[in-house]
Amino acid sequence: MPTRAPLPTPPPPTRRPAWRWLRRRFGFSRAETSGLVVLLAVAALLGLGLPLLLQPTAPAYLPAADQRQLDAWASALGARLDSARAAAPTYAGRYQRRAGAASRFPAVPQVQLAPFNPNALSALDWEARGVPHFVAGRIVNYGQKAGGFRAKSQLQRIYGLPDSVYQRLAPFMQLPEALPGRGERPTAGGTLPAYAATAPASRFPRKPAHLAAFDLNLADTTQLRQIKGIGQGRAKWIVKRREELGGFVSEDQLREVFVLRDAPDLVDSLRKYTFVAPGFAPRPVHINSGSFDELYLHPYVRKNLARLIVAFRNQHGPYKTPDDLQQIKLLKPADFEQLRPYVRCD
Repeated sequence: MPTRAPLPTPPPPTRRPAWRWLRRRFGFSRAETSGLVVLLAVAALLGLGLPLLLQPTAPAYLPAADQRQLDAWASALGARLDSARAAAPTYAGRYQRRAGAASRFPAVPQVQLAPFNPNALSALDWEARGVPHFVAGRIVNYGQKAGGFRAKSQLQRIYGLPDSVYQRLAPFMQLPEALPGRGERPTAGGTLPAYAATAPASRFPRKPAHLAAFDLNLADTTQLRQIKGIGQGRAKWIVKRREELGGFVSEDQLREVFVLRDAPDLVDSLRKYTFVAPGFAPRPVHINSGSFDELYLHPYVRKNLARLIVAFRNQHGPYKTPDDLQQIKLLKPADFEQLRPYVRCD
């Protein structure tokens, strides 16, 4: 059987030029398409070259002329400032001191330096030794509040005291150079130094090292302040709480004082140095004869419980024993145990 010859391979498609696409797309003729291409080329050349052709020529910059103008302006401004300063009155001209007017701080005659005790000098004495007026008063105030100077180093730290003045006065001060170390004796013989005898008394007395216990219900603020950590304010709060309760029946009630609620260490100190006398009878709370206005003033009663006590008494009759208060349902057992030492039924 005769074989058939293979079919010839078709030639690859030729790429048509772009102008044919324009003609087919817009229906242009060949002449119109050629004219459009030429027109676009001319427009592109004009768009790129026309700005360069029409750009004006920049004038040459001459910095010398501008510099001369700036120098002239600066000279004129300087002349105006100089004339304004000359015309304005000076500080001395505006606030002229009157002739013969006395100084704010009169001059203090100076004395010849000699050994002196800093704790025995007044402000005028310090000024007479060359210390400025405001620093002299500061030294005296510091000495009074600190209970007297005990070393030269304390004077050296005074704010505002010139170092030159201190160096001139230091050799004449009858004080040691620095404070003695902790636990060291002031002198070899065990006697107090000279400054201790002349030092003014401090406004804050030292707490006693060994304090005897005292009755908490009889103590006043002065006795309470002897305990370390108890000042005037805390002592007043303790006495106020005692008056409100009618007396403490236990040292544990100190924890109820407002200023001691967050200070358990102070409560322990108070319990260490105070006691409640055995058989102490606090101010009673009469639940049978007391009115609402009298009952609610007690810190353990207040208004709600006072209202219930009076209502229960009016409904069931007088209370026979303090334990009858437990019949009030809203009274918690812990609150009853707290109130019981103060309750009286007579």
